Amino acid sequence: MKLLAIETATEACSVALYIDGNITERYEVAPRRHAELVLPMADELVAEAGIERSDLDAIAVGRGPGAFTGVRLAIAMAQGIALALDRPVVTVSTLAALALGATALPHAGATVLAAIDARMGEIYTGCFGYDADGLVHAIGDEDLLRPGELERPDGVVIGIGSGFATYGALLRERLVPLAAVMPDALPRASAIARLAARAFVRGEVLDAAEAQPVYLRDKVALTLAEQGEKSRA
Repeated sequence: MKLLAIETATEACSVALYIDGNITERYEVAPRRHAELVLPMADELVAEAGIERSDLDAIAVGRGPGAFTGVRLAIAMAQGIALALDRPVVTVSTLAALALGATALPHAGATVLAAIDARMGEIYTGCFGYDADGLVHAIGDEDLLRPGELERPDGVVIGIGSGFATYGALLRERLVPLAAVMPDALPRASAIARLAARAFVRGEVLDAAEAQPVYLRDKVALTLAEQGEKSRA
């Protein structure tokens, strides 16, 4: 199985190539440079592996939630490559990919609470459990909320993501006791690739046109008319 994975939902930009369980990755924290980095990263990985893009079985992509422009870019890039190659797309939760970064910690029976800073005083959150295969599965729905609205999951909790960097004190207070926290962790394409490989085997693939971003926030921008109304209020 050969998958190309893209993740640009946060300030980190990364692309990974999955070939029969082996993963290579390009990763850079580069706010506002994602659009110029994704395709060169992909071309480098494919060239180094000695394959052609046409050898890929599918394109995997982080579907969000995250920064609106970053999520939209990742989906658009994945769709473009998939359409050009006539390949399916596998969409993966960016929060799930983030949660997978906590598997290096002792985690017997733990729940991972992934939190991404959503700006505007809010966080994107999701809870995940560990699987026997070393991956993660969602526990409940992903959500957009204020840190003070967060409810503590049962049992041992591990926190991960930029939400803990921005609202660390408040989230720690809500999650007492918190077994561990990784506030500097960002989602990576290598995690998208691992989760997508499992989904691909299960047949959880989409036609390129069906791949959709997940924003969680109902409205990501005000129209010009709404901005005018707001300024006059």
